[in-house]
Amino acid sequence: MHATRERRDADPPPAEAQPGKYLTFRLAGAVYGVPVLSVREIIRLLPVTPVASMPAHVRGVVNLRGKVIPLVDLRTRFGLATTPDDDRTCIIVAQVAAGGGSRAYGVVVEGVEEVVTLKAGDIQPTPDFGGAVDVRFITGIATSAARLTTLLDLDMIAAADFSSADSSAAEPVV
Repeated sequence: MHATRERRDADPPPAEAQPGKYLTFRLAGAVYGVPVLSVREIIRLLPVTPVASMPAHVRGVVNLRGKVIPLVDLRTRFGLATTPDDDRTCIIVAQVAAGGGSRAYGVVVEGVEEVVTLKAGDIQPTPDFGGAVDVRFITGIATSAARLTTLLDLDMIAAADFSSADSSAAEPVV
């Protein structure tokens, strides 16, 4: 457990959300968003091949037109309540930074909402929870109309998943 804390302290701080277009989606009744430029496509849920020794939030891999991509359930990743998949459940395939390059990364969401354009005044910094909550994946909170949208850094989420998968043989994932 102590080693996990040291790794987190060594992680770079998350980027701050920038004005622009965001794809919004639902997880456990809340709305989240990611920069639309990181999204390659949105697809229906495909058959998933489980992979041994992965953390619970890693569903496995999917074959997308001959390319095998990792698939992560963001509800499980964030410790949110899970519900059975339905006809709105889909995969957001994003291009994330990895090892000086990029790779495809799939995330399961309960349903895509819309693409919104956020101005600088719409975005608030990530709240300070006093270290009690891990906010390294959150880049900000968007306030528009009557709802709040939590803005996420998929590069940071993927980096944490790839590093935990690389080190899973060395230590258990907590």
